[in-house]
Amino acid sequence: MNKFRVALAAAALTFTTATASLAQTAPLKIGYTSVEYVLSQMPESKQIESQLKDYSTQLKNQLDTKYTEYQTKGEAFQKGAATMPDPVRADKQKELQNLQQSIQEFQQNAEASLQQKQQALLKPALDKLQKNIDAVAEENGYTYILNSDGASPVLLHGPKEGDVSDLILKKMGITPGAATAAPKVTTPAAPTPAAVPTATKTKTKSKK
Repeated sequence: MNKFRVALAAAALTFTTATASLAQTAPLKIGYTSVEYVLSQMPESKQIESQLKDYSTQLKNQLDTKYTEYQTKGEAFQKGAATMPDPVRADKQKELQNLQQSIQEFQQNAEASLQQKQQALLKPALDKLQKNIDAVAEENGYTYILNSDGASPVLLHGPKEGDVSDLILKKMGITPGAATAAPKVTTPAAPTPAAVPTATKTKTKSKK
């Protein structure tokens, strides 16, 4: 996963309804917000990004250790394979195959683990955002508030006065500023392990 976008927030915050009594007594009023923009302005954003970076670094270090072990043992095998008895050679090849598989499995698990970590870190911020969206909707008479993020935005057009992003930020005591990038996550990556080396027997020419 190369680029982190708040796609998980888009589904949860596609729209927020105000109270039922408000919908019944007031005219329909629709507002919209960019969840990604609001999250990027929240102080929690930098902390989340820092924690994700630290966690990603830990995973990458573990992956690098595994790859170094594989590389070292692979080089040793290539140098000594010709003089190894067949059972020893087969055992070493099996060990290298297991290490290669372990590296691939670790990389897959690291990606899933990183996604779970970011979801856990984002949840309190998303809960806080939802609470303030509800408050802004009620205080300003919005029946619905739509999320304008996503590859296929819910909102395709709307007047500037309908954008309640800054109202939500102010509700949280945050001074709106220029849009900044949302927290990004980089999946740990290591060089693709080379194929397990195989030993080749040297043919000797028979003397005529």
